[in-house]
Amino acid sequence: MAIPSNTNKHFATTGRSRRGEPLVWLTAAGLAIGVVMALGLFFLILVKGAASFWPRDIELFGVKKADGGTELISGYVTQTRSRKGSDDKLIEEVQIFRGNKDLSGETFVYVDSSDILSREIQENVLLLERLTYGPAIGTAVAMEVDGKRIEAGDPNFSEQLETMLSESAETREKVLHIERKEIGKISMAMEKISLGERSGRIPADQAAEQRAELQAEFDKLKSEAEKLDEKMAASSLVYTVADGREKTLPASQLLDVFAPNQAGFFGRLGESLHRVWKFLKEDPREANTEGGVFPAIFGTVVMTLVMSLFVTPFGVIAAIYLREYAKQGMMVRIVRICVNNLAGVPSIVFGVFGLAFFVYFVGAGVDKAFFAEKLPTPTFGTPGILWASLTLALLTLPVVIVATEEALSAVPRGVREAALACGASKWQAIQRVVLPASLPGILTGVILAMARGAGEVAPLMLVGVVKLAPSLPIDDVAPFIHAERKFMHLGFHIYDLGFQSPDAEAAKPFVYATALLLIVVVVTLNLAAIMIRNRLKKRFAVSSF
Repeated sequence: MAIPSNTNKHFATTGRSRRGEPLVWLTAAGLAIGVVMALGLFFLILVKGAASFWPRDIELFGVKKADGGTELISGYVTQTRSRKGSDDKLIEEVQIFRGNKDLSGETFVYVDSSDILSREIQENVLLLERLTYGPAIGTAVAMEVDGKRIEAGDPNFSEQLETMLSESAETREKVLHIERKEIGKISMAMEKISLGERSGRIPADQAAEQRAELQAEFDKLKSEAEKLDEKMAASSLVYTVADGREKTLPASQLLDVFAPNQAGFFGRLGESLHRVWKFLKEDPREANTEGGVFPAIFGTVVMTLVMSLFVTPFGVIAAIYLREYAKQGMMVRIVRICVNNLAGVPSIVFGVFGLAFFVYFVGAGVDKAFFAEKLPTPTFGTPGILWASLTLALLTLPVVIVATEEALSAVPRGVREAALACGASKWQAIQRVVLPASLPGILTGVILAMARGAGEVAPLMLVGVVKLAPSLPIDDVAPFIHAERKFMHLGFHIYDLGFQSPDAEAAKPFVYATALLLIVVVVTLNLAAIMIRNRLKKRFAVSSF
């Protein structure tokens, strides 16, 4: 049978008959631009973050001073920029990392390129990592160990310096263990005694006796820590800075020594990996511009996992009711619209709600019911990781509900009817057939919720996150899980470094490094969930979601 000619124009492959094709191309172009922008941002963070760990050559700059003299500065160039002079001409200037903040007051200095009279690489210059005041740059003169002076020219100087560093690190760990663990336990025991005495459970004479025992143990530990500090103070490194001044750095303040100008490629690579490892495992110091971000990593992961534990069951239960049990009508449609609208509410609004409801209402009620002895000092009636997790669970709940509903609706009708035909009740069919088949789709919603929750910052500022948390929410001190404690978060750490740091220039490398780490943490959590989802998808191949 012949096809009417007037139908061919609807299937033409040339000309203006393809009415929707321009919109398709525009959509594809928008998607491509978005992908390129996202990849560009990621590679920028990757390059900048990785570069912050790579050691650079240290140069000796001869800089012309305003009075005509010459100033010597040891450091390395971090960036070059241009500025307008008084005659509107562009002047190129370089930013030099000079270290030695205790001497100059500034870690970085800007110098006009025209004022740089000389540049040379010093072979023996050292980059010294210190506990305070940031890195120092200088040339080793001697080392003093227990009253004995070892000159830098001694053949055993490097070996003795490494020995001093390793012994100081071990001693420092012992001091930290005493101060944070042993003395911390005594402080908690003192608090329990005070609460028991206040409530009448412990008689006054018995409380005084227990305090005396704890005080004796405290004095013993304090004396032990002081002896260890004196042991570290007995060793020191003597070095000179670029202008010839001589400085003595105690071993208690010296963390690491590296000679970048003497290191080859593999030496620099090893130092970079060493810096990355310290960045991941150490606590922050110097207003978060030095040290590591381990507490922030730990807090981010724990908060995200706890949030997932709360949001998953409630989101799945709500979706099951809306899809399987609720009578489809106007009320259910209104509820679905409300759920979808919740996904568009600004996150700071959830933070305000979490502060008002979870902290001031629920937390205050918990304190009155279970921690009345500690009042007026709040325990749960103050921001903490539990309330932060619950707040983000509310924030991401619409994502899980919508994804779960779609997954439930994607299960073929024949599977449900087969289960019912075999004698299963409706709940049995949902529990043993529909839910297992929907698990891949449910996990998709959980993955999206984790990705959004891990990157949120605004609500956390109200319900638990802090600049520096002295203790982790999970540790080896009974009761081991401290849901009331405040915590650190990588997203807030980035905000704090970028906008609240007293030394913004020193914080820039850490901003990129922490941003890269946050991306890695989120991707790792998502990949773990995706692997679980793929295994479930293979196991329950009946789902078409």
